[in-house]
Amino acid sequence: MVSHLDKKNNPIMVDVGGKDITHRTAEAEGEIVFDKITFKKIEKLKSKKGSIKNIAIVAGIMGAKETSKLIPLCHNIPIDSVKIKITKNAKKNTLIVNSKIKTSAKTGVEVEALTAVTVSCLTIYDMCKYLNKSIKIKNIKLIAKKGGKSGNFQA
Repeated sequence: MVSHLDKKNNPIMVDVGGKDITHRTAEAEGEIVFDKITFKKIEKLKSKKGSIKNIAIVAGIMGAKETSKLIPLCHNIPIDSVKIKITKNAKKNTLIVNSKIKTSAKTGVEVEALTAVTVSCLTIYDMCKYLNKSIKIKNIKLIAKKGGKSGNFQA
């Protein structure tokens, strides 16, 4: 049975009312792949629109905070912290975006962590698309989660 469907296959928001508030964390990651020429142009992480890194970090934080407005049936939960790190891999012409989210809630923050990475990656694409539209966003995935009924997960 899919958790967001009732016995008649109607969409439902999962009832977390009986669950305990516990400390939960999630970490996600994704990458943006550039061709060599484009990567060299943005290597200092600036574009005509401003600091790519700082704007992408703020966008990812905003994405995490707005996840319940973007994903149907996702609970609106309090977020204790959002950390986004963007690192360069010059050998592969990529930027790696990593998000770590913490909450004390009745449900986890995996989707918030994935949303933060996705919004950060999309922001980088938006800021760099004038250089090259063939930029790829790939390998967005959950790296780890801790807490909750389902326990811990490590990719």
